[in-house]
Amino acid sequence: MKLDELKLGQTGKILKVGGEGELRCRLLDMGLIPKTEVKMVKIAPMGDPMEIRLRGYELTLRKEDAAKIDVEPTEEQA
Repeated sequence: MKLDELKLGQTGKILKVGGEGELRCRLLDMGLIPKTEVKMVKIAPMGDPMEIRLRGYELTLRKEDAAKIDVEPTEEQA
């Protein structure tokens, strides 16, 4: 599943960061690295951009960039 497919409030663990060149480096620099837990916090009305929470901060991504990140959905802890 891709990061842009997570539903509002759903969490996942990053498996792989795709993209090429500067885009991939930028995503990795923002903390989007494998094994990182992410949570979908907000989605704009038209679906772009989306806001995720990871490593204690919120990050806004374009849907096009989020589609390059593979995630594995995880169970939400109560």
